[in-house]
Amino acid sequence: MVSPMCQYSYEDGFSNDWHLVHLGSRAVGGASVVMVEATAVEARGRITPQDLGIWKDEHIPNLQRIVEFIESQGAVPGIQLAHAGRKASVYRPWDKRRGAVSEKDGGWRPVFAPSAIPFADNYVLPEALSIDGIIAITDSFVRAAERALKAGFSIVEIHCAHGYLLHEFLSPVANKRTDMYGGSFENRIRLPLEVVRAVRQLWPEHLPVFIRISATDWLEPQGWDLEQSVKLACILKKEGVDLIDCSSGGMVDYAKIPAGPGYQVPFSERIHKEADIMTGTVGIITQAMQAETILESGQASVIVIGRQFLRDPYWPLHAAQELKKKIEWPCQYHLVSPTPEYFR
Repeated sequence: MVSPMCQYSYEDGFSNDWHLVHLGSRAVGGASVVMVEATAVEARGRITPQDLGIWKDEHIPNLQRIVEFIESQGAVPGIQLAHAGRKASVYRPWDKRRGAVSEKDGGWRPVFAPSAIPFADNYVLPEALSIDGIIAITDSFVRAAERALKAGFSIVEIHCAHGYLLHEFLSPVANKRTDMYGGSFENRIRLPLEVVRAVRQLWPEHLPVFIRISATDWLEPQGWDLEQSVKLACILKKEGVDLIDCSSGGMVDYAKIPAGPGYQVPFSERIHKEADIMTGTVGIITQAMQAETILESGQASVIVIGRQFLRDPYWPLHAAQELKKKIEWPCQYHLVSPTPEYFR
């Protein structure tokens, strides 16, 4: 699966030719699922002013064009629905300016979070969401899922990771509320569960719902951790979630993360085994045999690849060659695909 990777290349949330070519090339390259990047369910839920959006009906036709091309290449189109929470209204990663975008440059105020705690000193100080605001956020996710269905997506993924709004409610680092949405584990998971239930009720039963979580904040013992993720996954399975997309981190900018090849695979493995639910794994998976071993050993149900797909849009085709597995190349590329003798 192509991991949802923000491109920060859109005006007013509208997808464009860059989006079509970026995602379409990965479908041509043999990906089984192409997951559209974090797509804002409301304008104030964007990370940057240039984020992709699905907060209005006018966004549907451009997204539908992308869905149709992905499907024409034999891949399954999915979309990740997101709200940036306290990490909203910042400059794009490649901008020399860092942190909060000024309003004259397209930024907005206020931004919202479970509690009035900024992500970092140069980010906007968020406003704590009211109960009415929380209800409105849930409705925004539902309306976004409705638009995604109209656009033709076959998978919807709810973004509950990387320090964005739903993850902020999960983690006691960002959630200091004293009402029904804060404090205990049951209260902190309340909003993500309300969003999942509402989206699952709308989304057709035969189509899957994924959820991406940060399995740990890398801040034990004070943050969200793997123990809580396993517990949450057991609940999510009962709520009709089909797959847990297991990532980690993003809650703070000072966490020490021991990144290395396959460093997040143990999260996927444990959640898969203890919650008895399908999982996806991410994190420096670059080699064909590495991915194959993860699948064959039952550590994950799906390999989710990001940066390696940026380096090589045709990674699945090349991986199949390396593993000596037959895979259909696009008919337009038959002159450069392996000959039949290659597989004998």
